[in-house]
Parts: sequence; structure tokens; C-alpha cells
Amino acid sequence: MRLCCICAAFLISVGALAQSAKGKKPTVLLEVNKQPVFAEEFVYLYKKNHQNRPDEFTEAKINDYITLFTNFKLKVAEARSLGLDTTKKFVKEFKTYREDLKKPYRAAPDAVEQLAKEVYQNLTQEVRASHILIGVKPDATPADTTAAYQKVQEIAKRITAGEDFEKLAQELSEDPSAKYNRGDLGYFTAMQMVYPFEKAAYETPVGQVSKPVRTRFGYHLIKVADKKPARGEVEVSHILLRTNEADKQQMAKAKNTIFEIDAQLKAGRPWNDLCKEFSEDPSTKDNGGKLRPFGVGALASVPEFEAMAFAMKNPGDISDPFQSAVGWHIIKLEQKIPLPPYTEMEAALKKRVARDERLQISQQQLNAKRKREMGLVEDEMTKGELFALADSSLMKGKWKFGGSDALAEKRLLQMGNKAVKVKDFVRFVAINQSVNGMTPTSYFDQLYQSFVEEAMNDAEEDQLRESKPEFKNLLTEYREGILFFEIMEKEVWNKASEDTLGQRKYYETHLDKYQAKDRVEARIFTAADKGLIDEFKSKVERGDTLSEAFLKKFKSVQPFRKYEKGDSKIVDKVSWVPGLHEVQMENNFYLVEIQQLVAPGLKTFNDAKASIITDYQAELEKNWLEQLRKKYPVSLSKKGKKLVLAELTKKK
Repeated sequence: MRLCCICAAFLISVGALAQSAKGKKPTVLLEVNKQPVFAEEFVYLYKKNHQNRPDEFTEAKINDYITLFTNFKLKVAEARSLGLDTTKKFVKEFKTYREDLKKPYRAAPDAVEQLAKEVYQNLTQEVRASHILIGVKPDATPADTTAAYQKVQEIAKRITAGEDFEKLAQELSEDPSAKYNRGDLGYFTAMQMVYPFEKAAYETPVGQVSKPVRTRFGYHLIKVADKKPARGEVEVSHILLRTNEADKQQMAKAKNTIFEIDAQLKAGRPWNDLCKEFSEDPSTKDNGGKLRPFGVGALASVPEFEAMAFAMKNPGDISDPFQSAVGWHIIKLEQKIPLPPYTEMEAALKKRVARDERLQISQQQLNAKRKREMGLVEDEMTKGELFALADSSLMKGKWKFGGSDALAEKRLLQMGNKAVKVKDFVRFVAINQSVNGMTPTSYFDQLYQSFVEEAMNDAEEDQLRESKPEFKNLLTEYREGILFFEIMEKEVWNKASEDTLGQRKYYETHLDKYQAKDRVEARIFTAADKGLIDEFKSKVERGDTLSEAFLKKFKSVQPFRKYEKGDSKIVDKVSWVPGLHEVQMENNFYLVEIQQLVAPGLKTFNDAKASIITDYQAELEKNWLEQLRKKYPVSLSKKGKKLVLAELTKKK
């Protein structure tokens, strides 16, 4: 994470800034570009960054830190001056940090955790249900949506009046499979159906029919036939003979062969041998036909296979031959796997939930609740005028506002005393639109929903700033931290590493800094076991060629380079004479091959490059800070400094 890098470079630690006593005006420590920095902030940060280090609480150390802190504020001022706090990259990254900071202040429980627990609860049960589907696309027009809803309501009335659900499913459902299965979906468990369908099925009592349920496929009526405790998963091995219904001869041959295999199994011939010889599942035939564990509903397309697998009782049992739409099967039960406790499944369930549509739906429901709580009012007439401007340019990410100035100034949203105007949304679209494959209206609505969420976030943030001063200060730290990283990368870090001419010039004007003492030219081989080291030495003694394949056996091979004392703990441990030297440290074995001794003298540019870049970076930063001090006025308050020193050096 970037903030870790920043901390390493100097940056303020994450935490709430100390506040002045209530009602007391904060004391200014310094001003940078006419922006005040308060003594109370500095005191808190100094204590935070020097915990358990009493020797750091001296006047000299504090003065040094004031200098570093001032330099930090200068760099942030320059970043703002360059507009780095307005780029898409900054806005996106800061938004992520900001949302993380808000979480502890929100009363609502974590949605992912809630949904993971809901999934687990549903996994403890299997549901058998039938459904009737009246299809409607997610981006259907209001008229089409209304028509579909009215149609499903009419069917619901007929069911309530006593008509047979299954018969109506066969006649009216727009799920193609209903023509032959009368809407019966068999048994299923959590995360096998789209979320709204799953939720309704689990909440509807056995024998009853749900109210119309909207999913991305349309409207459903769900009749729950049965609920029972979950049977967990099964792991089986299988022998498969595929069949083609159009080829009667092949069908007959497959049937004869599967019963021959069954006879040989009963006569004692090993399962694995028969599987390898006969099974027509190329992915499993060579490993005994073993399949991954699966749960109820996972093989809904082959219900006969699933039913047989779950009907078997004891590991090692072998089924009689049976047929499915795929072909003929014989299966062997490997194990039955009961549902593990939630603590074991929690991490995996949270990952699945985070990728599932249920999280998005849950967040939409939460947003609706937040709208009510925050008193958000949308001006539907203005919204209608705005949406009338959606056109095909949205698909290319090049939409521009074509409305009047009067429309731009109209109120689009109202939250308390704050009005959000059409022009605010126009600005949002300009920044966030991108090439997409959606219809103009759908994409415009997606942008609008994101805009409304952002407006609520801003309002929520304003409330937190007023009621939670520590949140305001945390937010400032993160914002300035990201800016610090961006400006340092732009003005120092990248320049120092990419400016080869500048590096060379720095080297040539500071040759005295790159004088070396006694050195050796060596390379280091790292191995996990000593046997590889012994094999290497034997090859060298025999004069064998060290092939690339052999060298790849090592955990690492560092190429020849020059080492001084202190450059490598491994090289420091061996005698500095040409030849091979063994070293063992912790769990690794090392072989140091010393090629030659190198006399003291000037390091070459390449040998010293890492140090040159570090030194050049320090010079660039020093020169840059001198320019910033000329560009942005800095003033240190004697009163503020006195307060800081008194607070930080006082005896405890």
C-alpha cells in the first residue's frame, strides 16, 4: 500500500489528530503558503510516531522533526498547486481510503459478513421448488416492465383461485425447460440460483407460492415443495460410456459394455484398471475416475447422476449401471462431506459473496434506506428533462451536455439544506464516463445512480466532519499522504532513477564518495539442501559443464559482482581467497564462488549505481526544497514552538 511507503519516508502515522480543549482556540505552530498548521496536531503526531522511544523527546530531536514536518507541508502545497488533487487517479484512490475510514463510523453492519452468514444459514437447508417465469430484460422500458408485472399478477390470481401451478407453468412459463419439467427445478441450496430467487425460495413456507419476484431474467412465481436439512457434498469416482440417442447401434453397444464392466467389477477386477480401459471421460480416466466433491444442485443437468451419488451410503460402495442423458455410468462413493462449521467456511464465503450479485443488490437496498434516512429528495421532472438528453455519444464515453443554461442551474437533488444541481451531475459525467456496451439510457442511469451515491457520501462526510473531528483529521492525513507520494514520485524518485545523464554527472563530480576498499568479485548460489551444493562442487571438480537446467535447481543464482565488507553477510562469512566456499545460514545453504580479489580504488559507475541513485535523489530533493521555500512563504510561531517543546519535553 502507498501509505506504507509514505510512512517509511517520513509520513504521519494514521490516527486521529489531537484536538484542543473544547472552546479553546488552537495554537498555530507554523504557516506554509499562508495555511496554518496547529501545534496540537504536531504534538499528537510526534507522540504517535515516537512511541516507546523516550530518548527522542529532546529539544534537538523535536527541532529536527519540525524541519521534516515543514518540508512535508511544502511538498503537499506544491502538489496542490499542480492540481494533483484533481486527477482521476487521485480521486479514485482517495475515494477508496475515504470509504475505508468511514466504515467504523457507520452503524450498519458489514454487508459482506451479513450476507456470508445468510449464505451459510441457507446452505444448511435444501429447497425443492417450481417456478413460473415471465421474462423481462433488466433494461426494459417502463411499459414492458409494467406489462410483464401485470401478466405475472394475473397468473398469481389464477393460482390463488385454485388452478394447478404445474399446469400453468407448462402452459405459460417463459422458461423453456418448463414445457417438459412443469417448472420443477429439483432440490437446490445457496448460491445456485440468482439471489432474489434464492431469498424468496428460502423465505416462502413449504406448500405456498411466493409473491412475484423480480430477477435479471424477469418476474417469477415460486412454489416451494419441500425443505430438508442439507446433505453436504459427496465425492465419487465414475466410469462413463457416452451415448448418442440418434445412433441406436452405439446405444446398444454402450449398454452391453457397461454391464460387462459391472460383471468384471463384481468378479474382483480392480476399479482403476477398468476405469482406465473403458471410461470415456478423458479428464479422469487415468486417475481412477475421481471427480471433485459436489453438492446438491451442482449437477442439475444430470439429475440421475446426482441422485445416485447422494443415495449411496458407505465409502467404497459401487453403484449398479444406470443411464442419464450423457450416457451410461457406474459410480463409486469415495466420501460424504458434511457441511463444515461457519468458522471454517467464513473466509471462502466472504470471497464468494464479494463477487456475487447479492452484494450489489444488498447495497442497493442499503442505499434506498440511506436515502430515506438522509431525507434525499429527487426532482423527477428535472431528472426527466436531463435523461431526455441521453444519446449514443454515451456509448463512446464522449457525451456533452446539450441542454440550456436554465436546465444546468435546476435542482436535481435536495438533502437537508443542500441543493445539488444538474450542472454538478454534468461535471460528474464528464469525469467518469467511459466507452461501454450499454444502451444510452441504461448507462446514463448507471452514472446517475453513482452520482447520487457520491452525493450521499459527501453529505455523510460533511456530517462526520462536524460531529467527529478525528474523522476530519484522519481524512486530511490520507489526502496529504497520497499527494506526498505523488509529488515525490514526480519530482524526486522517478527523476533520480530515470535521469541517467544526471546520475553520470553526479558520479563524475563526487568521485571521492565512491572509493572502494578491498573487494572480491564473487557470485552466490542459494540451495534448500546441501546435496545440491555437493553436486555442484563435484561437477566443478570433474570439469563438467554447468547446464542451465542444473542451475535452475537452485533457489537463486546471483551473478558475479564486486563485494566490499558489509555488502553481504554471506560473503563476509567466507575466506577471501579465490575458489568455492560453503555457508549455512538459517534454513538455506550457500555456495560462494570467488573469482578474484579486487584492489582498493574507484568504483565503476555500474558498480556504484545503486548508491549513486540514492545520493542523486537526496540532492534533487534538497535543491527542490530550496526552490519550494522560495516559492511558498514559511513562518514559524515562537509561541507555537514554545508550546510544542513544553508539552513534549515535560517530565511524566
